[in-house]
Amino acid sequence: MKFATAVVLALVLLSVEGVLVKHLGLSVTRIDVTVAIVAFLALRASLLEGATASFAVGYLLDLMGGHSTGLYTFLAVFLFLVCRLAASSVDVRSPVGFAIFAAGADFIHTLLAVFFSWLISRDAAFGSIFSSIVLQVALTGAAALALYPLLRRFERRPAHAEWGTLR
Repeated sequence: MKFATAVVLALVLLSVEGVLVKHLGLSVTRIDVTVAIVAFLALRASLLEGATASFAVGYLLDLMGGHSTGLYTFLAVFLFLVCRLAASSVDVRSPVGFAIFAAGADFIHTLLAVFFSWLISRDAAFGSIFSSIVLQVALTGAAALALYPLLRRFERRPAHAEWGTLR
């Protein structure tokens, strides 16, 4: 997946996510499509390409989310590295496996976001966030399941193998 493709896809999906969350009336929870993109980058992209694309995706989430500046940029790159480390020990080839992988990544992402927000702001109420984690992880898993064919389409693959090479 190329850098520009990941950034444009994240921008479009963040816009769609914002409309869906508002239209469905989800005030506490959200659908983390950016985590699905970062998880896919951790599985399929090279280290440098994935880290820079994760930085850009996190920066877009910072811009469109209205949260603490730099928090989601840091978390996207950190999550990319954690998912890349986890990808070395798990085999994710199916859409259902990717949905479970993205849901686990979203759980880690949400817990880290709550922890770092708690460090910054002592007066924020986090009780409602903890009660909505299960719904958010489930919605992110469903979104990752729906996005998997689209993300696979943008994956960089050679058009055809050369003669004499093994597949």
